[in-house]
Amino acid sequence: MTEIKETAPYGSWQSPITSEKIISSGNVFSDLHIEKETIYWIEMRPLEDGRCVIVKRSPDNSVHDAIPKPFSARTTVHEYGGGSFTTCNGVIYFANFADQKVYRYRPKDQQPVSITDSEGDTRYANFIPDKKRERLISIHEDHTVEGEARNTLVSIPMNGQGSKLDLTFGADFYSSPVLDPSNDTLAWVQWNHPNMPWDETELWIADITVEGTLVNKRKIRGNAGESVCHPLWSPDGILHFISDSNGWWNIYRIEEEHTINVTPVEAEFTQAQWGLGSLCYGFTDKHTIAGAMNKQGLWELLKIDIASKKFKKISPEISDIGRSGIKVGNNTIVFEGARASESFSVFVHKAQEGIIKFTHDDINEIPRHYYSIPEPIKYETDKNQIAHAFYYPPNNPRYEGPECELPPLLVMSHGGPTGATNTSLNLQIQFWTSRGFAVIDVNYRGSTGYGTEYRRMLNNNWGIVDVEDCIGGAQFLINKGIVDEKRIGIRGGSAGGYTTLASLVSSDIFSAGASYYGVSDLRALAKDTHKFESRYLDSLIGPYPEREDLYESRSPLFNVNDISCPVIIFQGLEDKIVLPNQSEKMTNSLRERNIPVTYITFEGEQHGFRKAESIKKTLSSELCFYANVFGFPVTSPR
Repeated sequence: MTEIKETAPYGSWQSPITSEKIISSGNVFSDLHIEKETIYWIEMRPLEDGRCVIVKRSPDNSVHDAIPKPFSARTTVHEYGGGSFTTCNGVIYFANFADQKVYRYRPKDQQPVSITDSEGDTRYANFIPDKKRERLISIHEDHTVEGEARNTLVSIPMNGQGSKLDLTFGADFYSSPVLDPSNDTLAWVQWNHPNMPWDETELWIADITVEGTLVNKRKIRGNAGESVCHPLWSPDGILHFISDSNGWWNIYRIEEEHTINVTPVEAEFTQAQWGLGSLCYGFTDKHTIAGAMNKQGLWELLKIDIASKKFKKISPEISDIGRSGIKVGNNTIVFEGARASESFSVFVHKAQEGIIKFTHDDINEIPRHYYSIPEPIKYETDKNQIAHAFYYPPNNPRYEGPECELPPLLVMSHGGPTGATNTSLNLQIQFWTSRGFAVIDVNYRGSTGYGTEYRRMLNNNWGIVDVEDCIGGAQFLINKGIVDEKRIGIRGGSAGGYTTLASLVSSDIFSAGASYYGVSDLRALAKDTHKFESRYLDSLIGPYPEREDLYESRSPLFNVNDISCPVIIFQGLEDKIVLPNQSEKMTNSLRERNIPVTYITFEGEQHGFRKAESIKKTLSSELCFYANVFGFPVTSPR
């Protein structure tokens, strides 16, 4: 029997997808790791004030926390971190968030023990164990030096006795150190300003002496404009890596000085390397690669026969791979995966056992028919180019909108801006669709997953093509007659917050905007941001201060007169990436021009909100904001 739906204004529908549900299912996973039969990962837990907990899955399938409170395994190298821990013979080595020192934790220890000294603001990440020499190899980022931080590759004695040893230095950045099976050769990636890791990098290798130093250092890959990443040795000692030299991030191997593309397809086998320590491929044996492939924004988990270059899908159910990627070892694949009806979780695949899910949440308590299923769409934008997005219609089995009413639309712009959105179950999107909003989640030109050419369309055009594609997505849905053209909002965080504010400047199609720690002054960002991104804007806009005119003309702060709709701004007061003064100045400028603006700040929050109370407040405040602007009665999201 079909249930009769209640008619209620769009936006006012009651929903079981509450802020509590979002928080309780809001664990974020990172740093997947395998040692022998034991699997580890990190969970960021909003209910523990954002503490990053190493979790251990033992061979008997039991799962438990592997480090005690209050320790939090989170490095701040490059500010975005990643690669926060490793293990060796069951001993855990991790960077602790509070002091950024490296700790050793053995099962018999009551508390972790520091193995690095208190050296001021120094940081470590991307650890690999060098068992032969009883040490860790790590990225070291030293903020005690004059000027910008100094990045090097170092070794750290596992027992904490003795000093760290500088292995290589001179480049601005390092990532992805990896040892060959004999532990006698080290490979790594390095790059220099003004490049980001998806612009131009170099692959280097070196031999390791008896004393543990590096000799015969040589660059083996890295042409102009080539992004090389994720070196990995096969079990038989063949060096593999990922390169976009053919316009797509494919997997290559080096055989007798010849480089062979193992995956010659128009698809990507990695993501933008914002964080450290992730991989999207590994070896089940010397003949076979397990890899995650992104094709037109949708992911697949594959096994790849190296000789024939033939693919076999491992799991047809998985549509997205998270930023943690996959790790492979002992015929086991551990990966962060998701589906349109299931959010990111940690999965384990073994050939004889199939796929097993090892993380849990409260999502299963929400009936699936409350979920809006995304539809991949593409549409023409400026100069007959194509933009990509995912469209979510409003959906709630209990409600329908009034016959003469169209739903309001929220346009979402992802961060990065070199990044991408995906189709995995995102309860923060479902929060809106289950209340009667339509949502378009835009992979504007410059997003990853669509090849190098699409990614580089943002070069020199940030604040232009991303804005055009967000406006174009809204206009596309308006022209289809499925959303209310008078109730269009746009929201985004970080770089997406910039695109949100810039879109409000560029078009009056929007009637509301929500910026989460968004950039408003590009000049201040160029002058005040951290080392990793300090030259990022050279490619996105142009060199600074030589092209200060562009920085000013594209900054929302200097174009507030062109904004005509209400704005809500959220900001963490400890943000080191987009400093709070950006949001403060934008708020004051809007108030001076009598533009309705709400400014909400959060003590103890950085770039991205991690605490349960912060997430709850942002959702309730943003919903009330839209209710006031769009004119519908608000129901408490709890």
